[in-house]
Amino acid sequence: MLVKTYGSAVYGIEASTITIEVNISGGTKYYIVGLPDNAVKESLRRIESALSSSGFRMPRQKIVINLAPADIRKEGSSYDLAIATAILASSNQIDAGLLSDFLILGELSLDGGVQPIKGVLPIAVQAERDGFKGIILPLANAREAAVVAGLHVYGVQHIKEVIGLVNGTQSIERIQVDTQQEFEKKINDYDSDFADVRGQEHIKRALEIAAAGGHNVILIGPPGSGKTMLAKRLPTILPALSLEESLETTKIHSVAGKLPVAESLMTVRPFRAPHHTISDVALVGGGANPQPGEISLAHNGVLFLDELPEFKRMVLEVMRQPLESRQITISRARFSVDYPASFMLVAAMNPCPCGFHNHPEKDCVCSPGMVQKYLSKISGPLLDRIDLHVEVTPVDFTELASSHATERSAAIRDRVVTARAIQAQRFEVEPHIHCNAQMNPKTVREICNVDEAGQALLKTAMERLGLSARAYDRILRVSRTIADMAGSADIKTAHLAEAIQFRSLDRESWAS
Repeated sequence: MLVKTYGSAVYGIEASTITIEVNISGGTKYYIVGLPDNAVKESLRRIESALSSSGFRMPRQKIVINLAPADIRKEGSSYDLAIATAILASSNQIDAGLLSDFLILGELSLDGGVQPIKGVLPIAVQAERDGFKGIILPLANAREAAVVAGLHVYGVQHIKEVIGLVNGTQSIERIQVDTQQEFEKKINDYDSDFADVRGQEHIKRALEIAAAGGHNVILIGPPGSGKTMLAKRLPTILPALSLEESLETTKIHSVAGKLPVAESLMTVRPFRAPHHTISDVALVGGGANPQPGEISLAHNGVLFLDELPEFKRMVLEVMRQPLESRQITISRARFSVDYPASFMLVAAMNPCPCGFHNHPEKDCVCSPGMVQKYLSKISGPLLDRIDLHVEVTPVDFTELASSHATERSAAIRDRVVTARAIQAQRFEVEPHIHCNAQMNPKTVREICNVDEAGQALLKTAMERLGLSARAYDRILRVSRTIADMAGSADIKTAHLAEAIQFRSLDRESWAS
């Protein structure tokens, strides 16, 4: 008897419905066809043990299992439950009537338990598009799937529950999630706050500008000056995720298996801080079955690279293209996968190997030329993609011990949101530009108009400070953001002056 059930395969952050056809006829062998990988082939052993433990039998006949479409490679253990259900229906042990209404997913344990899987949210979204009534999946993944309001979601912990639901002998409570309420509940639920930071007002101002314009930033300063502490608090002043951004971010973390067990949505902007020993594949994504890397896990959030010169040069260079295009394409012989990678890059570094170059109190012990050699580990093209270069100085004791209340992240965020609203209105006809940092050179020339006094200031800065040519566009972008924060329609000399000071590494004399 031929029976069909339905599963799903995830490619990138999109899913495709897989039809599982099972036919039982005379013979003795089991066959799985349709480009299964080893995990799928091994499913028959798990299914046989699970059925036996649950009081059912594995037919001792010829079983042919086809995973269609047959030209797409099937990977992972999520097909176990759908195959087991189809075998039971094909051997007349359960009713096959309701199987066409549901997508069935889950890995089986040898005792019949149902284990969680990856990539549930994109699967649920695709199931709704394909017109399925509902989805049966592991209980641990049920809240994630229930974010898709149009589906009847049933979470199960054992194959017996699936059989009872299909036969109509057992009722299982439908899992429902109020997506809007879930989204709003923890939308600004951060453990840290800028109020924790004493002093460093200049650095806070720089990070506020970075957040307001979506600019990448590098913090340069000696050990213990607070670079990491400041960077970790940057997400707390970024605008809250929209529901659309939340769903997209959740998809990526779901595919990577990084979504917390009790969570159904990512409600706060991600903050990813990989160690400097990370490989290029782990950073941008890849593998035989391409998985999202750190730059995609940081999508709609912050990627923090501490001790930037300690990263391998190849690792840093692979970020060049994603920083511009805001997505990464991972190509393999048979297919390619696109992952979004729109993130803010925040980097931190010591100014030299010993860490005390330009320190106000301690002497640098690095030999001549070592500072320049240390900085040269970061290529010009990468620095070209970082708008703000911020020098961080140590906090003195008076500020550190002060009990004076400092500004909270919520107050800073309000100003950032106001500036972003101005940019959203400005770029409403530009589908690929959402903030000032994303402006291309043509847009910069159209929008960042500077009067004669401003041009004179820029010329003086370029000549006296030895600023490089690549600093010109960056200064204009940052000054446009500063003007937006001030509510000014025009870029004034004060805005340019403040932007110029954030180009430390472009100064020819900085490393001398």
